[in-house]
Parts: sequence; structure tokens; C-alpha cells
Amino acid sequence: MPHVVRAFPLRGSVADLNAFAQALAGPRAGDAGRFYRHYGVERESWHLQFTDHGPWVIAVTELADPTEAAPRYADANEAFHLWFKSQVEKLTGVDPNIAPLGPPTKEVFVWQNPTSATQGHAATPA
Repeated sequence: MPHVVRAFPLRGSVADLNAFAQALAGPRAGDAGRFYRHYGVERESWHLQFTDHGPWVIAVTELADPTEAAPRYADANEAFHLWFKSQVEKLTGVDPNIAPLGPPTKEVFVWQNPTSATQGHAATPA
């Protein structure tokens, strides 16, 4: 399954990011599940990284077809979708209506244990 990896500078507070995540896992979990399934997402994880240049949020999304889902996400106007996108923009400064897959990312290296049950990627130079 394809992965989309995005790194966003956190322009909002860590508390605001945590509140957003808690809303998705708590009172808005049903909406979040429908939202993710609507775009073919199998799994999404967020990671907070503290750097000398401030905090960054790294999001990793496994979804069936990013190319197909991205324009639908950008054009979405359902209430939950609009709320979700507004939270992303408020926290990161990235407008999902313009950059639905986030800032451009290029995979430059992959390592996988050769004895792993899931083969398929090899180390490739950029």
C-alpha cells in the first residue's frame, strides 16, 4: 500500500496539536473513521519532532490511491472535512485545499531486513 509522508512545521502550540489528536481519538472518532475511510486510508500516524528550528509534525498515511484521493480531499466541503482541513492549516500553515498531500516529499532511502516477510523495497539513491 502506498505511503504519503508529510513534515509540517508546527505553527500552533503543542497543546493545540494534542487537542486536535484527542478530538479525533475521542468525541470525533466516528467522524474521523468515516473521513479516513472515505479517502481509502488504512492507517495514519502523527509524530512530533522537536528540532533546533522548532517542533515539526510528521504524518505518515497508508492509503490505497493518493493520486485519486488528493483532489477529492482538496475539494471536500462536508462539515467534518472542512473542520479537519482548518485544523491542519491553523496548526501548520499548510492549506490542504492547495497542497492536499502536504509539502512535496521524495523518498530517498529505504532499508528492509532481507529476512522480513514483506519484501518489495530496496535501498535506492535519490
